Amino acid sequence: MKSWRERILKEFVPKAARLTLVADPDTLLTDEVLQQELRDRGFEIVPYGNDPVAFRFLYETRFRSHWDRGQATLDLVVTVNDHAALTRTLPADLQQRGRTLEFGLGELFPNLNTPVLTTLDRRWLDRVHEAYREQRPSVLTESRSKDFLLRHVFGIAPETITEPQHLLRALLQRHFPGESLPRLLADRWVHLLREGGRFPGWPLEKIVPDREAFLSFLQEQWPAFAQTWLDETLGAVAEEHRPRVREPSRFQWPRGLGVPFGHPDVRVYIDNLFVEGVLRPVEVTHADAIDRSAELRRSWISLGLKLDPEAVQGQRLERLLQRAEATLPDEEARHPEWQSFAAVWAELLAAWHEAVASRSAFSSRVAALQERVDSRFLTWMQTRYAVLHNVPGTSPVMVHHIARSLARDLQAGRSRKAALVVMDGLALDQWVVLRDGLQSGSSSLAIVESSVFTWVPTITPVARQAIFAGRPPLFFADSIDRTDRDAARWQRFWSSRDVSPSRVRYLAGIREPEHLPAVEELASHPQVQVLGLVVDKVDRTMHGMQYGAAGMHASMRHWAGEGFLPRLVELLLAHSFVVYLTSDHGSVEARGIGRPQEGAVAETRGERVRVYSSPLMRDQTLSRFPDATAWSSPGLPESYHPLIAPPRQAFTAAGERIVAHGGISVEEVIVPFVRIAQQTR
Repeated sequence: MKSWRERILKEFVPKAARLTLVADPDTLLTDEVLQQELRDRGFEIVPYGNDPVAFRFLYETRFRSHWDRGQATLDLVVTVNDHAALTRTLPADLQQRGRTLEFGLGELFPNLNTPVLTTLDRRWLDRVHEAYREQRPSVLTESRSKDFLLRHVFGIAPETITEPQHLLRALLQRHFPGESLPRLLADRWVHLLREGGRFPGWPLEKIVPDREAFLSFLQEQWPAFAQTWLDETLGAVAEEHRPRVREPSRFQWPRGLGVPFGHPDVRVYIDNLFVEGVLRPVEVTHADAIDRSAELRRSWISLGLKLDPEAVQGQRLERLLQRAEATLPDEEARHPEWQSFAAVWAELLAAWHEAVASRSAFSSRVAALQERVDSRFLTWMQTRYAVLHNVPGTSPVMVHHIARSLARDLQAGRSRKAALVVMDGLALDQWVVLRDGLQSGSSSLAIVESSVFTWVPTITPVARQAIFAGRPPLFFADSIDRTDRDAARWQRFWSSRDVSPSRVRYLAGIREPEHLPAVEELASHPQVQVLGLVVDKVDRTMHGMQYGAAGMHASMRHWAGEGFLPRLVELLLAHSFVVYLTSDHGSVEARGIGRPQEGAVAETRGERVRVYSSPLMRDQTLSRFPDATAWSSPGLPESYHPLIAPPRQAFTAAGERIVAHGGISVEEVIVPFVRIAQQTR
C-alpha cells in the first residue's frame, strides 16, 4: 500500500451504506487528510463524544430527518473510542440501522508497540508507514519501538550526537513548531544521551521534551554568548566605551555551558528565531560602537541585540519577507503549516507597519505576497477547512476547542485556576504589538504562543459564542446573531464538566483601567476557579478606524503603552490564575465595492459578509458580486448562508477605506491562543 489510509478507505464505497459505526480506539479517523478524502467520497465523520444530547440533536437535524424525507445528505460515519462502545454506548436505533467497522494501529503496524504508536500525532503516521515499509522490522519491544521511531521517523541517531553543536542543532530541528517529539520518545532520547555520559550540566530532562523550556534556556544563555562575541569582534575598545550586554535579572538555568550559538550548523536556526520574534533581542550599553560599524550592523548577531531600530528594521524586514515567501503553504497543506506561516506573516506585518523609514522599499513585495497569500488561503479554506472542527489534539485547533483545553489543564493540574481573556477583534499581527509590550514590562512571564482557527464568517456573534459555548455554531442557531447568551453558555459548559456554577464567572465590556476593580472583585473571590472575560478595546478601535491597518497598529502601540493589558494580566496572576488569551476574529484593511441593494433580505449586514436565510437569496446577491464567495460549512446552521466579500474588499461605499472583518483571510481566520503564567525557577 502507498499509504496507511488505503486500508481504511477501501471500506468506504460511496452510497454503499448511509450509516457506518466505527470503533476507532486510536483515533485514526481524526487524521486531517483521511477526513478530507472521506468527505470527497461523500462521507461525514461525527464523533459520538460524551454528550448524547448534542449528538442526538445533530443526528436528527442534519441526517435522519433528511433521510426520512428522502433527501440526499453525506453518508454518516459515527466514531466511538472502543469496540465495546459500539453496543454499550451507541443508541439502539443507530445500532440497528448502521454497519460496523473497526480500525487500529496494531492492525496497520503489527510489529511495533501499539502504546508507543498512540503517543504520535496522526500526521506522523505517513513517515511511520514509509519507514515500516522500507525497514520491515521484526516484532519490536517497547524500547526498540521507541528507538525505531526516533531513528527512522524523527531522524535522531543518539550515537552521533556527541558535541554541544550536534545537540543544539537536533533540538532546534525538533522544537520547530509542529515538529516536537511526544513525551515518551523525548524521555527515551534523554535516557540514551545520559546513558552515554554526555552533556553533563545540561538540563536535558527539561529542554528536550519541552519547547518552551528550551526557548527559555536559549534566551537566558544568549547574553553570555553575545558578550563574548562582541569582545572578540570589537577588539581594543576602551573599557568605558565597551558595549555590555545586559544579563538576566535572575537565572533559571545552569551558567557557563558555552552554548555554541555561532556554530555554522546552529546559527542559521538562531537568527531565524530572532527574526520571527521567538527569541527577544537583549539590551546592550554603548550600542553606538556597534551602530557606527556597518559590518557589525549587517552581521547575523545584530538581530539579537537591541540596537538603533532604524539600523536593523530593513534587515529584519528583508529576512521576514524571505521567510514568508519561502514558507507560504500550498493548497494541499495541513492546518499546522498555515498556523506556522500565520505567525511569520504576523511578525512581517507588525514590522512593516512599524518601519516607517524602511517601508516604502518593501511595499511592492509585500503587496505581491499579500495577493498570493489571499488567493492560496481562500482556495485552501474552500477545500480543507470543513474537517477542522473535528480534528482533536492536545492543543485546540478551532476556537470552540479552547474551553475543552482549559478543562483538560485544570483536570491535569497544569493550572489551578483559569482565566479566559477574549480580546474581541484582535488579529495575530496586533497581538505581536501587545506581546512586545507585555514582555518589556515584565521578565517573569512565561508566555506560550500558538494560534487557532476561528469560525467563518469571522464575526463576533458566531465566533465568540462558539468560544464560550465550547461548541460549533450549529448548536446555537437560535442566538447566532447576538452575544447576550455568552454568560449562560459559559456556565453550561463548565456545569457539563462538573464545575459548580458558584465557581464560574463571566464579565464583558472590559477595556479601560476603571474596569479593573470589577475584575479584581471576581478574581479575588475565594470560590471562583474559572473566569471568562471579554476585552472589547480592539474591536471598538477597529470600527472607528479611518487610517487603515497602519492606523490600527499605531493605536495598538499607543494602547500597549498605556499598560492596561499588563495590569490585567498581573492582576489575574496575582490571584493564582493562569491566563489564556485568545480572540474571536481578526481584521484586514479593505476597500468598498458598493452596498448590495437587498432591502430586508439579509439577516446580517457585515462589512465583509452578508448572511441570508436561504441559498436562493444569497445567490441573487452573488450574481451582482460574482467575485464574492458563497460559503458553507458543516458546523453552521442549515438556514445560515453567508456571502463573503472578495479578498481585501467590503460591502461598503465604493472606494471607501476601512478596517473590517467577517471574511476569509489569514489575518481574520487564524487568531492568537496564548497561555500566560508566572515563570517558575
